[in-house]
Amino acid sequence: MTTRYDPDARNVLGGELKPCSLDPVTGFFRNGCCETSHEDFGLHTVCAVMTAEFLAFSRAAGNDLSTPVPDAGFPGLKPGDRWCLCAPRWKEALDAGAAPKLVLDATHEETLAIVSLGVLKDYAV
Repeated sequence: MTTRYDPDARNVLGGELKPCSLDPVTGFFRNGCCETSHEDFGLHTVCAVMTAEFLAFSRAAGNDLSTPVPDAGFPGLKPGDRWCLCAPRWKEALDAGAAPKLVLDATHEETLAIVSLGVLKDYAV
């Protein structure tokens, strides 16, 4: 069961924010949702579907998301997994031609401060 940080959180389409992933468990609050707060300096708001290309891009940018870290309870991500990415990192990947697809109804509306809805729709699954 998902415990919501903010039950009123909205997605980029204006609807209720849906869970992104419970396997693996994602989100700034590790509740499966791409919710955010003033404590989330990275803005973990984009529900992205991992690709090998993006995982390689992220590793090269200094954030290895594919290697498991058992002590932190992190299983490591593989292509097809959904994960709450930082909106600025997703935009960086977009600019580099490596942006993964995303799930609009699970992507928090705060993402719109970084990327336009039109661009997000172009990358929707």
